[in-house]
Amino acid sequence: MYCWPAPVVPEMTERQKGFFAPNLSPVGLELIPTELAKGVYGLMANRLPKDNNGLIIGSKAALVVDAGITPGVGKYLQEVVKKITDKPVRYLANTTFHGDHTFGNVAFPDDVAIVSSRLNKASMTDLEKEKELRGESMYGDPGMEEVVTWREPDIVFDRFCEIDLGGRVVHLWHFGTGNGSGDTLVHVPDARVVWAGNFLRHAGMPPMLLAGDPIGYSRSIRAMKATLELDRFVPGHGPLSDAEPSVSWMLSYLENMAASVDRYRSEGMDLDTMMDTIELKDPLTLPSEIPGADRFPALMDSLHRLNVLLAYRYLAATGR
Repeated sequence: MYCWPAPVVPEMTERQKGFFAPNLSPVGLELIPTELAKGVYGLMANRLPKDNNGLIIGSKAALVVDAGITPGVGKYLQEVVKKITDKPVRYLANTTFHGDHTFGNVAFPDDVAIVSSRLNKASMTDLEKEKELRGESMYGDPGMEEVVTWREPDIVFDRFCEIDLGGRVVHLWHFGTGNGSGDTLVHVPDARVVWAGNFLRHAGMPPMLLAGDPIGYSRSIRAMKATLELDRFVPGHGPLSDAEPSVSWMLSYLENMAASVDRYRSEGMDLDTMMDTIELKDPLTLPSEIPGADRFPALMDSLHRLNVLLAYRYLAATGR
């Protein structure tokens, strides 16, 4: 018998009418190295909201954060890394089990140890279902056909893991339910930087509430805030962010939305009206010269309406 310390929370797959997924296709993707501290790089996607990555370099080894949506992206990521450092990549951290962060795992050599939370690994059981879900973000790109194997983490942890790269220590944390049940944060204490995956977003950019639990999500963020010393974070999607304003915005967003959904449910408001009524306050906007800026407001609204839907389903199912 083995008793899990926490359950895997199945993610909700329902989508509202008119939902459109973020475009995560590798078409046009370039990863732009941004040095956050000596030997610490955000590898930032040139087009929002495609996936960001990371590189952390020690005197003996390097660690890469997330692997991309296809094996081809995983190979490209390693080419970017080789232009920055000649230190061997010994570790690959997965911030989530989602395919846009993990389908590229298979492109890394066998001697690279993949590390993530136990719950992320436990969620990697149905490759075809995950391909179907992430396929909605490919917008016709055939790259998903490359994905025939889902390489799982080699090393798992429940709450905390420390990796010494030689003169630089990296901490991996799992604080509880967020975007999913296994969200993993990659923290570099001496640089006060964290890679947050899908757990945190830039202020004004709604997360995807796929686990459905805004209260649990908020609790997890507060645990992170009380534990980590950080100035900036690299989100899985979106711009590099100062920590405090974005964390405060996320908490306000989740807690106010949960309170609004609960109140309107108690008043008998129907779901469609609720999605029209609960507004997204202070949404992130992009300068017009950034590719995709014209579609960005509609994407923010679509993600917000999805969150209202999923919070409604979760609160109704749990009797809250």
